[in-house]
Amino acid sequence: MSMIIRRILTVLLTLTVLAGGLSMTTAALAEEMTEEDSAELAAAEGDDTEDIVVADPNAIYHEKTLADFTVDSPAIYRGRISDVIGEYSIYSDKSIKSTRVVRGLKNTPVDILYVGLVWVIVRYDGKIGYVKREYLTKEFEAVDPVNTAPFQVQKHQYIATVAKECYVRKTMTKEPLEEKNYKSYWVKLNPGTQISIWQFQDGWAIVNYMRSYGYIDPNDLKDLIPVSPTDTPISKESPIAAYTSYYTMKHLLPGASKETKTNNLNRIWNIGHGAEKITRTGLLQPGDVFNGNKRNIGPYREYKLAIGLVDGRAVLSSGGGTCQVSSTLYNTISQLPGLTIVKRRPHGYGGASYLPIHCDAAVGNDSLNLIFRNDYDFPIQLVGKSSGDGALLMMAYRAD
Repeated sequence: MSMIIRRILTVLLTLTVLAGGLSMTTAALAEEMTEEDSAELAAAEGDDTEDIVVADPNAIYHEKTLADFTVDSPAIYRGRISDVIGEYSIYSDKSIKSTRVVRGLKNTPVDILYVGLVWVIVRYDGKIGYVKREYLTKEFEAVDPVNTAPFQVQKHQYIATVAKECYVRKTMTKEPLEEKNYKSYWVKLNPGTQISIWQFQDGWAIVNYMRSYGYIDPNDLKDLIPVSPTDTPISKESPIAAYTSYYTMKHLLPGASKETKTNNLNRIWNIGHGAEKITRTGLLQPGDVFNGNKRNIGPYREYKLAIGLVDGRAVLSSGGGTCQVSSTLYNTISQLPGLTIVKRRPHGYGGASYLPIHCDAAVGNDSLNLIFRNDYDFPIQLVGKSSGDGALLMMAYRAD
């Protein structure tokens, strides 16, 4: 048994997490397409958040399904279906082609029973079903705020270091992988890269990969350190919050154009520079304010031209990639109730694809900024890490 597995067995943490993995069931088209159906389907065009098909759907982490709930199940949040693009439906399965349980909803309050990365289980008018996360507004109210974390929070339980070249796989299967077989893995990480881990299951380290999950063989990791479940560190090495997002390595794909290679390499450089700057400027004494645009990430003339999201569109801009830095940091600090969000805006209706819906925080101009204040009675040190191989880690430590 490897050292990393022995440490997993000896470190026991009880954490409340809100998001599950992906269920790969997809219902067949159960009814003829009406004009209303076509309009809703068109609104989802370009939306890549449908469940991803993998070679072995049994070898993934499955989130809860409708079978785990009844109409009498307790709600964990109160939410509201949006009215951004018209009327929405509640579905019988995790597909907008499945049967509609309820249709014609607009600016409608619902009870939220379960939150997944892509789909949410809701109750309305005595019926339960699935709604896509982007169909909900970003305002949620916890039924029991004392014992329930904010809607978007997913607490990662460990940080670790990559011991040797390893793959973030799409399934929990240990067959040998070839680097050019991109269909079987998300990204390849290099030795020395630090990441956070959501949890361990069936001998695998489970990580968030964009709007899905990835799986790492624990034998490819070393230096496993638990993240403290509270604001009191377990040890001097333990952060009190951590989160990793992943970015694409498009420049390595066969047939990538010179322009694609340049833009993606610039974006990766920007992510690394932003992470380093947060580490340099991220010591927050009690009462200190983090301001992404002013000091802690910007000014953006320091960065290279790269693809970034502006009004929901991918455009070439100075500092492309820095929104992933701010968004990953947002997912870290959201785990800490003593850090008060002063200003934060997502990228728009669909959000940034490298994180679940409602979990991004855009920066770059007067209306797009991440600002928060340290309301703890102790200092916080923010630390960012990116080795240029696809992973961006943000951590928060007590600095007293």
